[in-house]
Amino acid sequence: MKSVLGKDVELRDGELLAKERDNRSYLEELKSPALLQNFYQEAGINQNFGSKYMAHTGWEDPSCQLRGHFLGHYLSACALRFNENGDEELLAKANHIVHELKRCQIENGGLWAASIPEKYFHWIARGKQVWAPHYNVHKTFMGLCDVYRYMNNKEALDVAVSFAKWFYDYTNDKSREEMDNILDFETGGMLEVWADLYEFTKDEMFLELIDRYDRHRLFDKLLEDVDVLTNMHANTTIPEAIGAARVYEVTGKERYKNIALKYWEMAVTKRGTFVTGGQTCGEIWTPLRSMAERLGDKNQEHCTVYNMIRLADILFKWTKEAKFLDYIEQNLYNGIMAQGYFRGGHANGQTAEFPEDGLITYFLPMSAGLRKGWGKKFSDFFCCHGTLVQANAAHNRYLYYLDDACIYTGVYASSKAVFDIGGTKVTLEQRRDTLSGSFHTSSTSSALQSLGDNTHIYPHQPDVMKQCFRVVTDSEKEFTLCLRLPKWLKRPAELMINGEIVNTEELVDGGFIRLKRLFKNNDEICLSLPLDIYATKLEVSENMFAFSYGPIVLAGLSDAERTLHLKGHEINELLTHDNEREWGSWKDTFKTRFQDIGIRFVPLKNIGYERYQVYFPVEE
Repeated sequence: MKSVLGKDVELRDGELLAKERDNRSYLEELKSPALLQNFYQEAGINQNFGSKYMAHTGWEDPSCQLRGHFLGHYLSACALRFNENGDEELLAKANHIVHELKRCQIENGGLWAASIPEKYFHWIARGKQVWAPHYNVHKTFMGLCDVYRYMNNKEALDVAVSFAKWFYDYTNDKSREEMDNILDFETGGMLEVWADLYEFTKDEMFLELIDRYDRHRLFDKLLEDVDVLTNMHANTTIPEAIGAARVYEVTGKERYKNIALKYWEMAVTKRGTFVTGGQTCGEIWTPLRSMAERLGDKNQEHCTVYNMIRLADILFKWTKEAKFLDYIEQNLYNGIMAQGYFRGGHANGQTAEFPEDGLITYFLPMSAGLRKGWGKKFSDFFCCHGTLVQANAAHNRYLYYLDDACIYTGVYASSKAVFDIGGTKVTLEQRRDTLSGSFHTSSTSSALQSLGDNTHIYPHQPDVMKQCFRVVTDSEKEFTLCLRLPKWLKRPAELMINGEIVNTEELVDGGFIRLKRLFKNNDEICLSLPLDIYATKLEVSENMFAFSYGPIVLAGLSDAERTLHLKGHEINELLTHDNEREWGSWKDTFKTRFQDIGIRFVPLKNIGYERYQVYFPVEE
């Protein structure tokens, strides 16, 4: 099975496109000399600390041991964006940066291409503390690999291969124990890089590097079902698990496949997650099923969300299990979209106490009465700045998967996708029917309003996510359309084909409606997914609950912990729609019922600077 992405998928979802546009603007704002400042400094090209281009501070400041980490993320984001829509400006910018990295590499003697000194690696070899030099250089390797993979820049591959030779020489005289000691310093995705470079070149040097960078102290215990994650730094090991998965894909060695599957089992299946789908507190994994004891101001690090989505994507392609797509959807709505590129907005002369936008929130607080903290464009450069630009570079990923003559739907979003099924070109045009009936916001003028029957058919919020697919093909083609049935469904979905309701009882299998038929041009398939309020109990808590509307986690606006009271009602009855519609759009905001003092609930992904509460004590 493979993901369908790149130019084969045109994203049309307005909310996701807005995130992409903000991300594209940020990529444009970041200037190449500033991005390269630490690489130039290390290569002796620019030693003027007073230069106007020494513009990036925080973790990119020349005094920080992690300086230069962001550039690799930046290159990857440019490559992903180019892969999606052929962005020529970003192609030119990435090509220039790669050429400058080659220039730095030559100045450094022909191999070294990093923003930090070589001695950092010699220091960790003798146990001296340095802040994650492998993690740092992995980002540069990652960016080079992605620029080669998606932009066909052969100079990027040349820089990466030459750079890798330094690491081959560095590890050449190290014993297994010495390597294990080195790997206890955060290695990032070095294993993934060696797998990628082996796939690109078939050079056996990279097989040797894979063997040397096999983190036995972690992997062997995982395979023995030992909990090696509790209270350990999460984003140290997630890239290592992804690396193991990539090694399996390029070598076929089953050990690495089992490592990736065991990692998921230990990190997610056995450990559990917050209602958002994310995990961690202060960047570390919580103990098994113990999230109730770790609600704080530093939950759900953005990097862990992004990297666990990547792992879920890989594992779905191996297993075809819908749970991995559910995980991606949950973390997209309540992680990626909740933690990056916030946009507010007020009308009619209203003003906001706080800014109308936010770039990246490193963590997603889960303790009541807290608010998100937003990083700055040119100063902070946390690790999550890097995963921010990657995560929002191409939201057309994770929408479709193709396995021979089976098309699987992942995240539901308006889009257009092209598939090659047995030599026949098949196009799917997916759109979300908002069931609003009025198209005022998309009218060509303020006076013209198109009306539809839905204005009176649905006088109130219809509580349905309706996704319609139109098949476009030059000739009839038999294939299977596998429509995901999300885990959040509380009522049966409804399927219609060309306007007629279809009994799906015999079509449901493994979390999908498997629709196998001879499809014709202009066939329309509509899937209606009922949306409901449901409450999720925080594990090992006595009475703590969070509320969701379909896949969207809701946050109560509150500056201190509030308690909800049942007063004889079911818990799912405590919330009702609030201001359900504005202009031509249904809204997904809510308010409490049966309470002495009401609380307003809004999607967590729409929270900017307000104080909020996700988990509520619920009493009779």
